[in-house]
Amino acid sequence: MNDSVIISDSTKRFRVVGTRPIRPDGIPKVTGRALYGADLKLPGMIYGKILRSPHAHARILSIDTSKAVALKGVKAVITAADLPEQKNEFIGPERVAVNFWHVTRNILAREKALYEGHAIAAVAAASASIAEEAVALIKVEYEVLPHVIDVDAAMAPDAPLLFEDMITRGVEPAPAKASNISKRLAFEMGDLAAGFAAADVVIERDFKTAAVHQAYIEPHACVAKVEADGQGEIWSSSQGHFQMRALTAQILGVKIGDLRVTPAEIGGGFGGKTVTYLEPVAALLSKKAGLPVRLQMTRDEVFKATGPTSGSSMWAKVGVTKDGKIVAADAVFKFQAGAFPGSPVMNACLCAYSPYDIPNARAVGYDVVSNRPKSAAYRAPGSPIGHFAVESVIDMCAKAIGMDPLDLRIKNVARIGTPTIAGPKHAHAGFAETLQALRNHPGYKAPLGPNQGRGVACGYWFNGGGESSATLQVNADGTVLVATGSPDIGGSRASMAIMAAETLGVDYNTVRAIVADTGSVGYTHVTGGSRVTFATGTAVVNATRTVVTDLIRRAAMIWDVDPEGVVWEDGYAKPAGSNVGDFKPLSLKELAAKAAATGGPITASAGVNAGGQAPGFAAQFCDLEVDPETGRVTILRFVAAQDVGRAIHPSYVEGQIQGGVVQGIGWALNEEYIYNAKGLLDNAGFLDYRCPVASDLPMIETILVEVPNPTHPYGAKGVGEANICPPMAAIAAAIEQATGKRMTELPMSPPRLLAALSA
Repeated sequence: MNDSVIISDSTKRFRVVGTRPIRPDGIPKVTGRALYGADLKLPGMIYGKILRSPHAHARILSIDTSKAVALKGVKAVITAADLPEQKNEFIGPERVAVNFWHVTRNILAREKALYEGHAIAAVAAASASIAEEAVALIKVEYEVLPHVIDVDAAMAPDAPLLFEDMITRGVEPAPAKASNISKRLAFEMGDLAAGFAAADVVIERDFKTAAVHQAYIEPHACVAKVEADGQGEIWSSSQGHFQMRALTAQILGVKIGDLRVTPAEIGGGFGGKTVTYLEPVAALLSKKAGLPVRLQMTRDEVFKATGPTSGSSMWAKVGVTKDGKIVAADAVFKFQAGAFPGSPVMNACLCAYSPYDIPNARAVGYDVVSNRPKSAAYRAPGSPIGHFAVESVIDMCAKAIGMDPLDLRIKNVARIGTPTIAGPKHAHAGFAETLQALRNHPGYKAPLGPNQGRGVACGYWFNGGGESSATLQVNADGTVLVATGSPDIGGSRASMAIMAAETLGVDYNTVRAIVADTGSVGYTHVTGGSRVTFATGTAVVNATRTVVTDLIRRAAMIWDVDPEGVVWEDGYAKPAGSNVGDFKPLSLKELAAKAAATGGPITASAGVNAGGQAPGFAAQFCDLEVDPETGRVTILRFVAAQDVGRAIHPSYVEGQIQGGVVQGIGWALNEEYIYNAKGLLDNAGFLDYRCPVASDLPMIETILVEVPNPTHPYGAKGVGEANICPPMAAIAAAIEQATGKRMTELPMSPPRLLAALSA
C-alpha cells in the first residue's frame, strides 16, 4: 500500500472531490476489452508497412517502387512525392503552430534520410506479410553521408551539416555560414557580475545527459479510412486527436472539416504521443487504395523513429553566501533536437531557477540538430534535464558551506511576487509548504548505514491551461453524460465525473465521462503539460453550472415562481425560503423526467481558453546504497512531496507522482540511447533499453500538499510533470554521500559508477 499523506491548508470539504472512486476504464482494461489503436477492424481493411532508412545520414538518389507495386496483393505504395510540398515557415492551422516543411519530411523523407529508421516509403497490402514482402522489394539508392550524434560534436564548426541552409536564429548579427545550431536563446535578470562578486562560495560544473525514451507500452498505431468523396475518418491512440486532425489535414492538403478523428484508448504517452507519425501516411494509403488501412509500429520502430527526449551537454555555476543565500546563477544548456529543430531547451532555461529567489541569473540555451530521431515531449519537457545540472550545483554549494541542502532551499524559496528569469512574477504559493512537508518527514533524519547516502532535489513545471471544450447532458433517468475532447492518460475521466458530480450535488456513480471524437465536441488542445484537470475541468464545471441554472429555471416553471426564488442544493431544486412557497424539493431525476414538458433536452456545452494555471512544485529525498564492488545502486527509500492544489482523485494523483519518480529513477540510473560508430541504435528494445522494473524500486511515499489554486473551481493544479524533475539530482547527491564521488553524467549506470569509484 502507499503511505500517502495529504497536507491541506484549506478547511473546505467536499462530497465527491477528494474521494477515491473506482476508475471508470478499469474493467475494460483488465479484461482486455478496451480498444486501442491497433484493435479496430473495419470491413475490407488492409495493412500498412513503412520502409525505413538503414543509414544515419544519406542522400536519397532514387526510389524504385515498381516491384512492390507489381506484387500480388499490394493495394497502394507511396513516397514523399505523393505529399504536397509545405512552406518552410511556421504556420498554425487550428492552433497548431509548427514548421510543416520539417513535419512532412519527418513523416516521409525527401531529399535525405536524417537518422536510422527515418521513413522512406509506405505500402498497403491485403495482409501484413505481403506488406512486409513489398517493403523489401522497394529499392532505394543512397549516397551515405557523414553523420553526427553527440550534441557537442554537432555544434563543432567542421560538423557534418544536416541542412546546408540552416542559419542560427537568435544571434546578432546573423552568422555568415550554416551550422547545426538552429537557435540560441538567452534570458537574464539582475547584475550577474555583482552577484558572483558577493558570493562567498562559487561552484561550477559540466554535465551531460543521455537521450531517453518515454517507453510507453503501446506502440503507435492507427486505422484510417478515406472515402471516394474525400471524407476521412481516423482512429488513433494519441494525446490529442484534434491535433492529429489538424496536422493530417495540413500535410495531406485537405480541409480540417473533411476529417473526423476518434480517440482510441491510449497505452501510455508521457508527451511522446503528441506527435503525428502514422496518421497522414495511413490516410494517404487509404485514399490511394480505396480501403481502410491499419498502420502500426513495431517496438524497434518506436525506438528508432519516434521522439525520445533530448540528450544534453550543460554547464552550471551558482554562487552562495556563507549563510546560505543564493546570490547568482549562470547556466548554458545545449540540447539535441534530433533531426529537426525543436528541442525543449527553452523550458530548461525557464524552469531551472524558478523554484528559487535568485536576484542575479542568466540562462543560455542552444537548439541543435543531429542524426537522431526528432525529439518529442517527455513529462515536463526540458525541465528535468535543466534541474539535474542546477540542483546538483545547489547541492554542492550546500555541502561547501556546511548547510543542510533542504534548509538552503527553504532559505531561498520562491514565493508570490518573486520574479522569474522570463520576467513575470510568481503568482501562486505552494513551494515553501512542500519543502517544509519534506523537512518534517521522519525519514529525513533517519540514520544511514555503510555505503548509504541521502540526496535532496526539487523541481518545477509551469503547468498548462489553454483551450478545452465539454458537453453535459442529463438523461431521462437522471443519469449524466459528460463528454470532453481530452484523451485520458492520467485518470481524467474520473476527475471530470467527480467535478460534474460535485457541482450537481449527485452521486459519482450517476455520472459517466467519455472522450468524444472531433465531430462531437468542440476543439480541445492536447492532453499534455498537466493541463486537463485544470482547463478541461473548468469547461466541465462551466457546462455543469449552466445545466444547474437551467434546472433551477425548470423547477421555477413547475412551481410557477420566479427563478430567483429557487436554489440548487445537494442535487435538488429547493425553495430559497419559506416565503417562496411550501414545495417539496425536486431531484435531478424528477426534473429529468419532466424535461419534455419544461423546455426539452437538458444539455449544455462550454468552451474555455483557460488562464490562471498554477505551476507545480516538487521536493524529494531518497536514500540509497551503492555496492562498491559492482557499482550497482539500490534505492532504499524515496519520499516525494508535491503541491497539488487540491487532489480531485487522490489515488490518481499519487499514481502520477509515483510514476514520475519511477521514470526519473530510470533516467538517473540506467536508461540511454546507445549508438554505434555508424550512427545506428544498438539498444532498440526493452531487453537492451533498461527501464526500471518492480524489483528495482522501493515503495515510493507521497506527500500531497494542498495549496488550492483560486482560479480553478475546486483548486486543482496540474500534477503530472514536476515529479520527474528532482530524481536525477537527488540520486546523484545521495551517491556522492555514499561514495564521495559526484556523478555529473547520466545515466549513473553500474559500469560508469564503478569506473568513477575505481578512478
